[in-house]
Amino acid sequence: MISTHLTFDDLMQWEHRKRANFVNAIGGFKSVCLIGTKNKVRQTNLAIFNSIVHIGANPPLIGFFIRPDSVERHTLENIVETGVYTINHIHPNIYVQAHQTSARYPRNVSEFTKANLTEEYLNDFFAPFVQESTLKIGVKFKEKIDISLNGTCLLIGEIKSAHIPKESLTDDGFIDLEASGTITCSGLDSYHTTHKLARLSYAKPDQWPSHI
Repeated sequence: MISTHLTFDDLMQWEHRKRANFVNAIGGFKSVCLIGTKNKVRQTNLAIFNSIVHIGANPPLIGFFIRPDSVERHTLENIVETGVYTINHIHPNIYVQAHQTSARYPRNVSEFTKANLTEEYLNDFFAPFVQESTLKIGVKFKEKIDISLNGTCLLIGEIKSAHIPKESLTDDGFIDLEASGTITCSGLDSYHTTHKLARLSYAKPDQWPSHI
């Protein structure tokens, strides 16, 4: 396979959108989810994010990165104001609607309405879930870490509730994301279904992993 060599200087000479497409894609496939929030006056917001990351399991922490707040960031503001939010997986039947939530609607317009998705409230959790999603997480905001290099921030939350299809959850806690229909993404606008190669045993020195 013939490769193209690019340097830092090459990238910095590119137009901003071209460079953004490149950097967003070069890290490989990513999780992509809808984050649901609501402010104190009960205006809802829904936004797509492709930067969801595992932070730790004890306690169960999950994070996501958010861009600089040089413009209004309704998701960030709502989370800081109310302390809760939801993370909702995307499946092939709703990825177009999910993508539409990235449009810049004014604060008084709910992306739920504009993207033809449905607010759902489960177990008295304040923030809205996406009814059409098959795997949903209720999260409590714990910490905001500012990144001085580019003005972005990492929001870390604690998992307070999870709604998972029974056929997706195995006895050892593994979640079969293909069974729930969860999709992935590359770059900013390319969505993909998945095909599992295998699940392997825990790696140990001098012992080759086995299929499980």
